[in-house]
Amino acid sequence: MSLRQDAVATLSGWTAPTPGEESLRAEFLDHLGTHDDAMLRECVPGHLTATTAVLSHDGARVLLTLHPKAGMWLPMGGHCEISDTSLAGVALREAVEESGIPGLELLPGPLALDKHQVWCHPPHSWHLDVEYAAVAPAGAEAVISEESLDLRWFPIEEIPELSDEATRRLAARGRVALTAGSRALG
Repeated sequence: MSLRQDAVATLSGWTAPTPGEESLRAEFLDHLGTHDDAMLRECVPGHLTATTAVLSHDGARVLLTLHPKAGMWLPMGGHCEISDTSLAGVALREAVEESGIPGLELLPGPLALDKHQVWCHPPHSWHLDVEYAAVAPAGAEAVISEESLDLRWFPIEEIPELSDEATRRLAARGRVALTAGSRALG
């Protein structure tokens, strides 16, 4: 299965939790049907990306990066690469690369969708963002990558103002998914 086919299957099988995200789901699927290169940065009108909220082992904190271009505290995430085979794989790869934490465990997802304007193709294009959450091993220490100005753990209830609502939503949904998964195992 190609990355594009995986994206279509993932989004087709996902139940959006809000009407707004249902509209985004339909828009993302339409974009995938219209653009052969919808998964790649080269797609000028916009392209699918993957974001991951990295949670502490207990779900109390989220690791955020101070994004150099956006100037905001955001979850890990980024573009698909030609070698990627699944959106979940992109989400996990980006989280490990940007956090420096080995052994992250991706929670079942996606958990949310978001669309935001970016500068990949001046004057702008769109990231059609498929969002996941991952859990760090206990005692994990983050390592700042070249893609970040800073990395910090924040209590989920105390995500800084210099962030956005999509980040808060994803962190909260990640904690719910982690708690639900822990109950299912216990």
